[in-house]
Formats: sequence, C-alpha cells, structure tokens
Amino acid sequence: MQTIKAAVCHEFGQPLVIEDIQLAAPGMGEIEVTLKAVAICHSDISFAEGGWGGTLPAVYGHEAAGHITAIGPGVSGLAPGDPVIVTLIRACGACPSCAGGKPTICETPVDGDSHPLRTAAGGPLHQAMACGAFAEKVVVSHRQVVKINDDMPMDCAALVACGVITGVGAVVNAAELRAGQDVVVIGAGGVGLNAIQGARIAGARRIVAVDMSQEKLDIAKQFGATDGILATGRKPWIAAMRAMGRGADAVIVTVGAIPAYDDAPRYLGRGGRVIMVGMPHSGATSTYEPVILAAVGQGMIGSKMGDVVIQRDIPWMVDLYHQGRLKLDELISGRWTLDQINEAIADTRTGSARRNVILFS
Repeated sequence: MQTIKAAVCHEFGQPLVIEDIQLAAPGMGEIEVTLKAVAICHSDISFAEGGWGGTLPAVYGHEAAGHITAIGPGVSGLAPGDPVIVTLIRACGACPSCAGGKPTICETPVDGDSHPLRTAAGGPLHQAMACGAFAEKVVVSHRQVVKINDDMPMDCAALVACGVITGVGAVVNAAELRAGQDVVVIGAGGVGLNAIQGARIAGARRIVAVDMSQEKLDIAKQFGATDGILATGRKPWIAAMRAMGRGADAVIVTVGAIPAYDDAPRYLGRGGRVIMVGMPHSGATSTYEPVILAAVGQGMIGSKMGDVVIQRDIPWMVDLYHQGRLKLDELISGRWTLDQINEAIADTRTGSARRNVILFS
C-alpha cells in the first residue's frame, strides 16, 4: 500500500477532509492512474450530502484524467505513461447487459468497500462510484479508461469522463435524435450544455433550453441553443412550443428537480420521448397522467451516462473537440487545488458554475 492525499467524506453534509489515505497496488485487470485533473459533478455533491446513502468514510470524484503509472496482470493495450480519461463505467464485459452493448448498466456488482482504499490507520474506506477520484491517484479497472493523445488538455479531458458523455450521449444514443427534429433541454448546467451540444451536432432544427436563470440561458445559446425559456414563467412549455411551432421530439431532463420531471411531458409532441438524465434524491417521486402518453404514443426513457460505449464514443467526442465542433474549454468555470475542494463544491452548489475542475501538480 502507498500513501496518497485525498478528500475524504466522514459525515454526510459536512466538509470533506484532506488527509493521507492508503492505496493498494493494481490487481488483476487493474491499472493505477496518477491524476492531473478531476471535475466536480453534482452527483458527487448529492452523494456527499447523503442523498443516495452509501458507506462512510468515502472518497468521491468520478470525472478524471491522468497518466497510467502502474499496471496489474492481465492488462493489454495500455502502458505506463499513457494519458487516459477515467470513467465510473466499470463494465465486466460478460453479463447480459455488457454483452448486449449496454456497459453503462453492467449487472456485475462492484465492491468499493474492500478495495483498493484504506484509511491511514488501515481502516475501511469506500471507493465511491468505482473511482474515488478526489485523490492524487486511483486504481481502477482497465475497462474504465480510454487512452487519449498527449495533446489533449487534461482539464478538458476530465470533463469528457461524465458530463460530456452523459449529455451528448443522452441525445445521440438514448433519444436517437435525427437531423431536423426538435429538442427541449431542461437545465442549462454542465450536463445540459452538453445535451445542447449533442443536439447541435446531431443536426436538430430547434434546440430550446429551459432554466431558472437568464444568465444560463444566454450561455446555452453560445453552445447551440436556438431559444431560451425561463422555467419561472407561467406554463413555460407553451413558450417552448411556440418557439418550435410544435411539440418536441425529445425532452432531455438534465436536472434532478422533481418539478422539472413533473412538467417534462408537457413539452412533448406526438410520439416524443422524455429522456430522464438528472437524478433526484432517493425516495423522491414524480407524477404523470399516463393516458395522455398512451394516447399519443409518447414515452419516458432513463439514460445512465448517455448509454455510451466509452471505447467507441469517447474517441469520437475527443476528435470533435480537436476539430472545434465540441466545446470543452468553455465548460470550465474555475480551476482549483485539492486543498480548495470545499470552496469549489460550494461554488458548484450555487448553480452558476458550469464545471469546476481540481488540478493536481
């Protein structure tokens, strides 16, 4: 075991504590990655607040990039020194979901309580979301990473690990949007901006952003939204339909707010689909009038991590970035050190940040 620095959650709702922890060497099929950047996702915040339960103490963080520094047995195609994007998608490759091309819903459980983290005193320490990337290094499955070129900025690369693939993938993979169709994106935060980018890349006719903040709607237009609707207005779905001239073919809900889920079907046209991306806290419920959905052929689909296959979709998205067709630099609101992680989380909680990134020296 080696000693590294990490931001540890000891109590839900309390600040993370920067402390020494122990990290095991990579085992069968695993690699060690020394991180250069990790972004702060609202999912990390929800976990740290206790919104989804889980084991404590824990190390969160799951949008990361760095260089491989050690390799366990049974790993091929990767070598020390390789720059990689690290995701939370730990696919076994053999279960029915993985074999069916849906690795984001792998059915093989991951035991984050027993490996690879321990406290400095040798006690249990949970590796959250199979990553635990609020730390100087991670040990993860080789299936969780994608090799990238040396010229890819690490702060931008980290964003691809979750927010980008989730937003773009929700449009391209889950909604299967075709050129000329109309999209409503509810929530113009980090994931929402990427859903807007995905719709633009897919050739959507109208891309309507819906948010509580006019400032965020203005930013959404820089990423490809054709129209912005304030969610605080009376019946914002009427304004959205006026902008499109019809109901939407797809509504992408990128926030975990129950009112957003309650209203999402109201934006749909005939045959449209709500793509459920944002994750409310456990136990929260939403209500619908199912007869309407049934009568006009509408539907609701959950989408985890954009339904991506990372070895297929991440290289495509990275290439779009290098072509100037996918904005990543513009997604970064602030750059922070690990010692400043609680300030970065507080800034993210305000809702004004697109993505805050922790940089390691």
